[in-house]
Amino acid sequence: MKKIHILDEATINKIAAGEVIERPASVVKELIENSIDAGATDIKVEVMGSGVQSIQVTDNGCGMSRDDVSIAFLKHATSKINNARDIEKVMTLGFRGEALSSITAVARVEIITCREDDLVGTRLVIHGGNVVNVSETGAAKGTSILVKDLFYNTPARRKFLKKEKTELAHIVDNITKNALGHNNISFSLSHDGRELFRSPASGGVFDTIVHVYGPGTARELIPVKSKTDLARITGYISRPGYTRGGKDHQVFFINDRVVSSKTVSDALRLGYYTMLPGGRYPVAVLKISMDTSEIDVNVHPTKQQVRFSHELAIKECIAEALRSALASHELVPQKKKPDQMILSQPEHGKQNPDKDLIILEEQSGFKVPTDTNRRLKRTERYLLKTTEQCEIPSDIQVLGQVDKVYIIASTGDGFIIIDQHAAHERILYDQIQGSLETGTQELITPINLELSSKEKVLIKDYIPYLETFGFVISKFGPDSFAVTSIPTILGKLEDLTVVHDIISDIISQGRIKDETGIAGQVSRSAACRGAIKAGATLSNEQMKSLIAQLYLSKNPHTCPHGRPTIVALTRDDLDKMFKRK
Repeated sequence: MKKIHILDEATINKIAAGEVIERPASVVKELIENSIDAGATDIKVEVMGSGVQSIQVTDNGCGMSRDDVSIAFLKHATSKINNARDIEKVMTLGFRGEALSSITAVARVEIITCREDDLVGTRLVIHGGNVVNVSETGAAKGTSILVKDLFYNTPARRKFLKKEKTELAHIVDNITKNALGHNNISFSLSHDGRELFRSPASGGVFDTIVHVYGPGTARELIPVKSKTDLARITGYISRPGYTRGGKDHQVFFINDRVVSSKTVSDALRLGYYTMLPGGRYPVAVLKISMDTSEIDVNVHPTKQQVRFSHELAIKECIAEALRSALASHELVPQKKKPDQMILSQPEHGKQNPDKDLIILEEQSGFKVPTDTNRRLKRTERYLLKTTEQCEIPSDIQVLGQVDKVYIIASTGDGFIIIDQHAAHERILYDQIQGSLETGTQELITPINLELSSKEKVLIKDYIPYLETFGFVISKFGPDSFAVTSIPTILGKLEDLTVVHDIISDIISQGRIKDETGIAGQVSRSAACRGAIKAGATLSNEQMKSLIAQLYLSKNPHTCPHGRPTIVALTRDDLDKMFKRK
């Protein structure tokens, strides 16, 4: 009995704009989703030449009959819905009947498929949307689709493809996300005959996280499990002290569909509240199951964006699930006072160190490095090599700290507020930019880099640029790397997140136009990781040193990311604020 059929005109008119194959990863995404919908438990992806030369996806799913495969490549041919009403309750990843049509229109495609009870399989060859051959062939149960010479008949699209490693990274990203969402399926990826990724069917998301992100990341995760009338939420999130420089390690699923959702992303941030430093993002793999009537998956061609019927309610539901998970692991106190501030006066009066510590934990939730003095002295020593003195301007008098984040100082006609982290970040950035010739410092014990599958693909292209800044990264296996040296300006290496953050920052940008762009990214990330932190207690002398160093900077008013370092308030500003004449 034929399963695949052409949708009627009324249903077609209610489907979002047609699927567009933009890059090799688009092909992989659509074929993998078809394999999952076909009930496959084993999916193999083989790529040649980053996917432009060929992509082959083989599964052990239900397969297709000769009649079905003969029309499967036609536009709006599908077995997953019958009419427009089905769109509102669809649970399959595909349903529009556009994927194969879009792929076969821009490539040379061979489909070999066989059902379990069929004596022989079917082989269909299509070039540029035209059927070249249909024949019987021997085949195992399932479907194998070979896509060759992608965009051979649309050279304009091929012209806009990125470098081979970038295109391959997009493919890896798609496969690893599907592996995280479908733990009962075994996924493998090979490139030019070499295996890049394998995730065996495990039945558990934690085991898959180990394969995708590595055991080091997995050890920093805590489970999330919540069920309400609106949704069931499961998965893992990282402890507040374990963060990344971008959102590359955040994956969300709605009813097993990978989605890009601002609602879920905002809920994640809301769940952590004040426990995350600025510009830092937690690792998160979240699966949300809910009634199909509460979401609309037919709002975007890629089906990766969804619309919620009750957006605010689902956001609060997710945030509360995360808050409960964090609280149950004693990572945050029971009472929060996010708006309480303390003015510390290091040279006058007494402080209550215990009280300060409590406020710090409530405000940030992450461990503040205890080497503040060493970090400040390191940048001060660098400045003294190029200037005779590093002293605070004579008209500035330090008054104290607010919440161990801001420095307050009086000036001749008012006062200034300085963000201590942003200020030191600016100082370090300028020094890193001007000290590339100073070389590296070798580590006594090389430290292994634990990279995700996507990072392993990209790091090879960026190693030369990282080495320009003093990072020496050695390869000691097919996909294993170790840091053997670091830039002198960073001093003692606190942890591996310095290198991880640099790589993540580059990846999160998606594209760097030239070497200068990469240089800027590396410098900003290294400066951010090496600077003193918000939440660090500074003595009066340390505050003076920081201000003196900042005023010797080329651009003391903003950090490398563009945030202000200094806010000045004059007496006139104060009079206006208090409505004095």
